[in-house]
Parts: sequence; C-alpha cells; structure tokens
Amino acid sequence: MNRRRFIATVTGSIGCPALLRSEKSAKIKIGQIGLRHAHAIGKLEAIRSLPEKYQLVGVVEPDAERRKRVTGVKFVSEKDLLNTPGLQVVAVETRVKDLVPTAQRVVNTGRHVHLDKPAGPSLPAFQKLIVEAKRRELTIQMGYMLRYNPAFQFMFRAVREGWFGEVMEIDAMMGKLAGAGMRKELAEFPGGGFFELACHILDSAIFVMGKPVKVHGITRRTRKAKGDAFADNQLAVLEFKNGTACLRCNHNDPFGFPRRRFNIAGTLGGMEIQPMESGRFMLNLSRAHGEYKAGTQQVQLKSGRSYVAEFADLAKVIRGEKKLAWTYEHDLTVHKTLLKICGMLDEREDRE
Repeated sequence: MNRRRFIATVTGSIGCPALLRSEKSAKIKIGQIGLRHAHAIGKLEAIRSLPEKYQLVGVVEPDAERRKRVTGVKFVSEKDLLNTPGLQVVAVETRVKDLVPTAQRVVNTGRHVHLDKPAGPSLPAFQKLIVEAKRRELTIQMGYMLRYNPAFQFMFRAVREGWFGEVMEIDAMMGKLAGAGMRKELAEFPGGGFFELACHILDSAIFVMGKPVKVHGITRRTRKAKGDAFADNQLAVLEFKNGTACLRCNHNDPFGFPRRRFNIAGTLGGMEIQPMESGRFMLNLSRAHGEYKAGTQQVQLKSGRSYVAEFADLAKVIRGEKKLAWTYEHDLTVHKTLLKICGMLDEREDRE
C-alpha cells in the first residue's frame, strides 16, 4: 500500500474538547456500563490496574448474579453514573446488540467512550454515534483487542516505516471451538462467528491496507440440517488497489486458539504472528533494520491481552497528550466492511 496513506491513517486525529481534557496530575473519572460482554471483566480489571490514571466512580450492571462476580466496586444505576460530576469517559461492555445504543446515550451527555466490539448489527446506528461524537469532539475508542498487542504494534510500525515495502497480501485466521451456549447466543446475528470474533483481524487488515475496493464473504452453517443456524465457518476475501487479504473464522476448530495467526507479506519482507497473542512471530526482511538482520528470524515480544495498554493510551488521548491512531473514518470502514462480509447490509447501505 501507499506509505503516505498509511501514515495519514496512523496519525489521523480525533479531537478532545477542552472541557473534557484532564490535567496530567488529576485522575480521570471513568465508569463502566455492563458486565455482559466477553471482555467486560478484563476491561474492568485493566481500569482498576491503573489507579494513577483513573478513578473508577461506578459500574452499571442490572443482573444481580453478574454483580456477584465482581467485588470492591460501587454498583450504580446508569442514570446515577451519567449524572456523576466530572465523569469524563465510560467503558461500554454490554451485550453486543446493546453496545451502540448505550454508547449513544453516553455520548449524548458529552463523555468519551471506550466501546467494545463489534459496533452492533446496524450501520446507520453506528454512523449516528460517530456523527454525534465527531460533532462534540469526543473520542470513540473501539475495543479491537489486537490494536495494542506488542506484536501487532511492531507490525504497524514496520509497515509505517516501509520495512516490508508494498504490502501485497494478508492471510489471517481467528477461530475457536464454540460450545452450545455460544452457538445459540451468536446465532442471533446472521454474521455469526465472523461478526463477533473475526472483526479483530479485519480491523488490523484494514489498518494496514486501507479501504478495500471489493469485499467478498462466504458463510457456511455446518449444522443447519440439525436445526442449528449459527454461521460457524466463514471466509472473507478483500481486494485492495495493490493487494488482497484472506480472513478466516471457524467456530468448529478444537485447535482454534493455537492456530490463530496473522501473516503479512510485502515486496521487501513481512511477518507471521502465531499464535496470535503469543508475542512470537517470524520476521522476514530483505534489508536490516536496527537490531533486526536481513533474512528470516524469530522474534519474541510480550504476550497476552493488551487491555492495560489500551486504557493507558486512552488516558493520554483524553488528557490531550496525543491523538488516537484510529480515526472515525477507519472505524466506519471496518464496520461497514464487516457487515458486508456477514451479509448484514441492505442494498441502500451498501451503495452509500
């Protein structure tokens, strides 16, 4: 892809209004709505692990059983949370179908949002949220979990600095073995497994390659004959100006986690991350860059989820110390592409 376009994407701006910028010495008042999302507990733990940056003022969760899973926090109603003086940002961790409506209510009160993924089943609803956030100069930080992963951060930097030359292709897979409960829950959405899970690799692919010029989605429902309509084996092929991406999602794979991978290839090199959150990757370089020699080498960085880094970065954005690397336009492109892959766009939305 064109390096200038990639750099423009990486350094794109999302403004922060002066009234919501936090003094560097002051803690940022934050709340969380929901414990239902698959990432909800992890996000709450990340916030609580940054006491020098955040003051957690309350958590909203109407389900009494879910509240029992968390101790040491103040549970409040959504109304009371949004009426908290000085509240600056809210993490939205509800059920997927409730994510965007909840975030809209938060943005309407003038607060920044950390919004978990995917951005709901409706493109118009997400577009409305982005328009209002942009009008108010509020940050929407999407919770795609690979953004702050050390191996992916390394990849973004290598692409930005031209280590791999022109990126020609991406091949990625993100799957798991889904139990009966997950299959039933995700069957609510026509996009099934890809909609809920593979949006992570789609986000990274578009961050590297830009907006696709053509989008193709293939969906299989392998247990449909048994009355299970869950879309559980899917493939997306994206065409870009000078490259392609092949993204797979399989919820029947007993080795889905160790097989998760992200492979990028360019005219001067590339890298393959596998397993995806291991921090380990094979790096291929035609030319040496710093401590990395020409040729093929294995690199090991920090492994695991990057929720703490995610909220540490959000604090810097809220304080006006930096701009979020992912723009409103990027997030809209990702979501529209995701819905198209999953067959969840109507013809009018697809033309717009």
